[in-house]
Amino acid sequence: MNAAQLLPVFVVGLAGSIHCVGMCGGIVTAMSATVRSSRTVIPAHAGIHAEYPLRRSMGSRVRGNDVSLVLAYNAGRISSYMLAGGLAGGLASGARNMAAVAGIQLGLYWLANLMLVALGLYLMNAWRGLAVLEQGGRVLWQRAQPLIAPAMKTLMPADTAPKSCALGALWGWLPCGMVYSVLTTALLSGSAADGAALMLAFGLGTLPMLTGLGMLGARLQQAMQRRQVRIACGLLVLAFGVLGLARAAGGVTPEWMEMLCLTPHP
Repeated sequence: MNAAQLLPVFVVGLAGSIHCVGMCGGIVTAMSATVRSSRTVIPAHAGIHAEYPLRRSMGSRVRGNDVSLVLAYNAGRISSYMLAGGLAGGLASGARNMAAVAGIQLGLYWLANLMLVALGLYLMNAWRGLAVLEQGGRVLWQRAQPLIAPAMKTLMPADTAPKSCALGALWGWLPCGMVYSVLTTALLSGSAADGAALMLAFGLGTLPMLTGLGMLGARLQQAMQRRQVRIACGLLVLAFGVLGLARAAGGVTPEWMEMLCLTPHP
């Protein structure tokens, strides 16, 4: 898998990261505020989409320690994405030895692009179908809370880079419709290494948003929730999905479409 094939995945991560404002925004802004507070600002029992207090005033200066904590958190989060992508790619690679694998790959190709269409509509708040998947994952996450809570307590307050990295690695497994959409594509990557590379590109696409949230906090969070921004980002992701579906339906496609499609054709 070359860099040109990873570029659309990066763009989807960049556009889809407006969803991260609700999923991880609070924890990132709270993390950068931790160094200014002697109290834990991220409750160990917090669930998905929980509200976290933002202790840093909007006009305060960004300190170097804030940057290191936010970057460490994101490094851990992206590492979890890569692990999930590697597992997905490796699983599909192993399945190639099964009978009727061509039909399975074609079905996954359609599913991956339909997931992108669903993600685009989800980002625009036009259709909330992916919320059903997140709800299912949320049930599993809540059931795992008794096992996770002790680890969370040892990481609080996340006032050092190792703690922040570990917290990000844990948070990378949060139920997220956007991650599920891209993981479906990782199933088609062909190998564990390609699946990990694909999720790395996706994670790097989300990095500017979450790093910006850690530095600018509420100002960026408010801007990214504007309807015009969500529609523009949703349309971009939707276009990737529609293009992939058109490619699947049309069979042989021009070379430029190969460069723009997120999912490799089976």
